[in-house]
Amino acid sequence: MKKRIVVTVAAAVSALLALGGCASGPSAGSGGKGDELSGLSGQIGSKDFSEQYILAHITTQLLNAHGADLAANTKLVGSANVRQALEDKDFVGYWEYTGTSWITYNGNTAPIPGAEAQFDAVKEADAAKDIAWLAPAPLNNTYAFAVRSSEAEKLGVKTMSDVAKLPAAKQTFCIESEFSTRDDGWPGLQAAYGIEVPDANVTLLDTGVIYTATQKGDDCNFGEVFQTDGRIPALDLTVMEDDEEFFPVYQGGFTMQASILKEYPAIADVMSEISSLLTTEEMQKLNALVDVDGEDPEDVAIAWLEDQGLIN
Repeated sequence: MKKRIVVTVAAAVSALLALGGCASGPSAGSGGKGDELSGLSGQIGSKDFSEQYILAHITTQLLNAHGADLAANTKLVGSANVRQALEDKDFVGYWEYTGTSWITYNGNTAPIPGAEAQFDAVKEADAAKDIAWLAPAPLNNTYAFAVRSSEAEKLGVKTMSDVAKLPAAKQTFCIESEFSTRDDGWPGLQAAYGIEVPDANVTLLDTGVIYTATQKGDDCNFGEVFQTDGRIPALDLTVMEDDEEFFPVYQGGFTMQASILKEYPAIADVMSEISSLLTTEEMQKLNALVDVDGEDPEDVAIAWLEDQGLIN
């Protein structure tokens, strides 16, 4: 999610796939954890925001520690382009979110209540497209709207229903361009809560800018954020409760070519070493290291894997 401006020029996508990420990770077998994935090569994809960069590097480093020879490609822009790269078999796999696949890629207009039920449904739907989902992580990177805490107290708002009842002049929003058109984004949210504001009340910004703009309060009072983002506590933002439960569950899971999983079934066992550790709170801490402290996503990924004893 973050800076999800869809690129539609096929030639540009192909060039970016060829370039790969800023670093290819360790050579095959480094990390000293085994060689059961020897012979596995290719690219691990990523959407264009910090959480995805971190997850791509974690995955690349971990699989390489078990004998693979993979590179992280963090260059594509736009969720649809990353998904298409997987469907075109340009990527071995990448981390996806259940709500995104269910609604955006599988054409459903309503989420399925409950994280487990939503995961089972999207796993079955994507299996028909030769895309396998491995066991998901507990993290839920769902959409939310946040406001600076001082303003939340001043306005007396705690829920999105409270926001919808404010005078129109106070209902100002900062959102991403992709969110502005998604079924699980702005149009659906407006309908669910009866938010009726003029276009002038909505400012389109890149994700990273939304957090600081929301904290400053000049462009908007309410900014589109993601639950796992470390900037929420760092900037003293208060998240509005989605009391109508409009937003789907966005549980994170590694998606990959089903044919590669069949050839290398040990991938599932290796990835299970990290999936249970990646809670919303843990991901928020990792994201903060990049988005707040300015650390490099690959360095954060390597340090975390080393701390967990998953690579040497």
